[in-house]
Amino acid sequence: MKKNKFYIRSLLLSIALVIVFISAGTYSENKFLTYTVDCKKQDLKLYYKNEKNQNFNSIGNLKFWLEEKNLKLEFAMNGGMYKKDFSPQGLYIENKRILSPLDTLKGNGNFYLKPNGVFYLTTQNIPKICKTELFHNNQKIKYATQSGPMLLVDGQIHPEFKERSPNLNIRNGVGILPNGKVVFVLSKEEVNFYDFASYFKKLGCKNALYLDGFVSRAYLPSKHWVQTDGNFGVLFAVTTK
Repeated sequence: MKKNKFYIRSLLLSIALVIVFISAGTYSENKFLTYTVDCKKQDLKLYYKNEKNQNFNSIGNLKFWLEEKNLKLEFAMNGGMYKKDFSPQGLYIENKRILSPLDTLKGNGNFYLKPNGVFYLTTQNIPKICKTELFHNNQKIKYATQSGPMLLVDGQIHPEFKERSPNLNIRNGVGILPNGKVVFVLSKEEVNFYDFASYFKKLGCKNALYLDGFVSRAYLPSKHWVQTDGNFGVLFAVTTK
């Protein structure tokens, strides 16, 4: 009888561990909203102000503006960090024009957690992410946004990130996949920097950049994720005609 009880307990424990393992895997995958962009085939741009020099601010405002131009918003996400007046913090390039200069200063906050970095898209529609100190404007950069910290640098997680850190928040970021495509990620739940960076690494990214946290929003109706509010500086968007 004792052997049977021991066997049953062992069996139940094994089943419980399997369930926990499966649940953890599912939880890990479902914890993040991801969207991949092929810049050679899709129209990825950064948006800041309309023709009246007014900030778009929210995804909803951008969506309405695009629809007036007979464009359909397929995806949107807040871009790099911004100042109190909602102007871009650090570098911002739109249509090859530098609207905000590169920030190489030292300071407090996530933006200045070095290394920070730059996401940029060349005139040949090649996406790149690099550390701020490695960025060089060769006049062939169509769009760029600076933010920080870097999540991954050459495949390595940012050295300041700690496992099991209690610093939890909703976060969004961008990475470059091995095939050269761009992947945008929004955490559906609060996550620390280490786990957020680990997810990009799991996807195969070598370089990834943190965009923002807490205020993060995304619009992706194809995955039943629709957030049109917010009050941002710049916005990433993919449109179709």
